[in-house]
Amino acid sequence: MPVKYLLFSLLAVFIWVGNTIVSKLAAGAIAPGTIAFERWFIAFIILTPMAARDGWRHRRTIATHLPKLIVLGALGMAACQGLGYYAAAFTSATNMAIMLSLVPLLTLILSALFLGDKPSSLAMLGGFISLFGIFVVLGQGDPGRLLSQGVGRGDAMMLVAVLAYAGYGILLRRWAIPLDTWTSIYVQIGAAIVLLLPSYLLAAPSAFTLPNVAMVLYAAIPGSILAPFVWMSAVRHLGAARTAIFMNLIPILTAIVAAIFLGEALHIYHLVGGGMTIAGIILVQRKAADRKPRAKAVTAK
Repeated sequence: MPVKYLLFSLLAVFIWVGNTIVSKLAAGAIAPGTIAFERWFIAFIILTPMAARDGWRHRRTIATHLPKLIVLGALGMAACQGLGYYAAAFTSATNMAIMLSLVPLLTLILSALFLGDKPSSLAMLGGFISLFGIFVVLGQGDPGRLLSQGVGRGDAMMLVAVLAYAGYGILLRRWAIPLDTWTSIYVQIGAAIVLLLPSYLLAAPSAFTLPNVAMVLYAAIPGSILAPFVWMSAVRHLGAARTAIFMNLIPILTAIVAAIFLGEALHIYHLVGGGMTIAGIILVQRKAADRKPRAKAVTAK
């Protein structure tokens, strides 16, 4: 197993952990509509010299599949990432990371509903454990609390965001658009920019400060370009199932970093609920390891 690609997987994970921290830091400093738009706009500009020529060469294919590419951009870039910035104002970075770890489970559920993939008994057990772990976190140690108080606004937004990303992965598999990966991403980003433009124009002005610029650039370059590149490289050489295991580190590392740099309290219910969620996801991913995926989703957290 090439050590280089193991390091690539870890690098992508660390970048996504940093992206979650940046989302939390941006809350109150940069309007969510502003950072969501500027992130993808800068990424689009950077990718243009590399992807525009190939996009023009395949313009007929793009035109044929444009509605699908717009839907993918709406789910994977605009909805998932945009909602994350809004959610950061109402929930902790630790909770956001635990919610993100649900993507494999939600993908399993959507695959069963729309692709006819029958989950194994082991995967169903893992799903049940993960969901109970999420209830523990959302109920702050008392799952029954959800019945009386409901889900918090930020956590609800994150649940919608991860559901959008799971749907993104499912549609990538189902549609299998005949374009190079980067060309497809480039067009999807272009669609996301258009969809995010209204929220950008309506957003309250944000201060043009060095920390704010740094946060936007982090989200645009490492978060939107470097992480997907090293992750896709790792997937090609290690396999999707083996690489996906590294994503289980995201909630653990995020909780540690958030406690150190954001001063977030790490409660027992985070450890218990988060541990159950991760253990359940590992069981779900063991089912995925037995399959060869028909198409690979690009993770862009």
